[in-house]
Amino acid sequence: MSVHTSVMLREVVDFFTDLPEGCLLVDATTGEGGHSEALLRARPDLRLECWDVDRDIQARARERLAGALDRIRFRSGWFDELFDEMEEEPGGILFDLGISMFHFRASGRGFSFRSGEPLDMRLSRQGPTAADLVNTLPEQELEDLIRTYGEERMAQRIARELIHHRPITTADQLALIIAQAVPRGYERGRIHPATRTFQALRIAVNDELGRLERALDKGFTRLNRGGKMAVITFHSLEDRIVKTRFKEWSRSCICPPEKARCECGGKPLASLAGRLMPTPEECESNPPSRSAILRLLVKLRHRRTDA
Repeated sequence: MSVHTSVMLREVVDFFTDLPEGCLLVDATTGEGGHSEALLRARPDLRLECWDVDRDIQARARERLAGALDRIRFRSGWFDELFDEMEEEPGGILFDLGISMFHFRASGRGFSFRSGEPLDMRLSRQGPTAADLVNTLPEQELEDLIRTYGEERMAQRIARELIHHRPITTADQLALIIAQAVPRGYERGRIHPATRTFQALRIAVNDELGRLERALDKGFTRLNRGGKMAVITFHSLEDRIVKTRFKEWSRSCICPPEKARCECGGKPLASLAGRLMPTPEECESNPPSRSAILRLLVKLRHRRTDA
C-alpha cells in the first residue's frame, strides 16, 4: 500500500500531455510511482523509464505499475549515472526531488526524528551513514555541514552538543540532543528543531546537491529537441540549482559581462515554461507539498548555433 501522495500530480500530467505519440519519458525519481501511474493513464501510448536508487521503494512501484509493464523499463541506480547509459533521446524528463513518505515511515533508516531507527539515511545502502558523519567528523566540519546543507542558524551550538554526546546511534537520540541544544521555543510549531540538521545529514550522505547538478546537465544534454523537463524541488538549496541551470539554458547571449554588446550570436537552448506552486487545497490535504516548487522547461536546440 502506498504511503506517499505525489505532489502537483495534475500540473505534471498537464505539462507532459502533448508529448509526441509513442514518446519516451524518464521518471528519474520514481519513488512509489504516483506520477508514472498518472502519466501512463493519461497517455496510453507513452513509454516510461522508471528510475530509483532505492530497490525497496522501486519494488513498491513495480507492484503499483504492474498493469503497464509492457510500456515500462525499470532501472536501478542514481539518476546522475543512469543518463550516461541511455541510448534513446527522451522526449520528457521528470525529477521529483522530495524524499518519499515511505522513507520517513517505512524504510527503517532513520529519516524521521520521531523514530528509534538506526541513524542511516542512505538511499542506496552504500557509503558512510549519517551516524558515521555525526560520530567521526571534527566539530568544525560538522558545524559547516549543518550550516551549509541545513541553512541552520544554530549550527555551532548543535555541533558542539553532538560532539559532547557521542556516540549517537539512533534518529530519536539525535533529535533529542538537537532539541536540547537550541534555545527554548526555537523552530517550534510546524518545524521541529532537528529538521534542518536531519536535512543536512541526508543531503551529505547521499550527495544530493552534487548529483542534482550532474543529473540536470546530463539530462538536458540527452533530452530530445523539443523535449520537456519538469523538476519539483522542496528546499531552497536544490531549487537554487534548478533555477540557475534553467536560467542559463534560456539565455541567448553568453558574452562576458564586460562586453558592451552581444558578439556571440547565440540563441537560447531552452525556453522557460513556468514556475508553479501547490494550490492552497493541495497544501491543506497534503502538508508535505507546502514547500514544493515545480519548474518547467522546453528544450529548443542542442547547440546555441543551431537554427
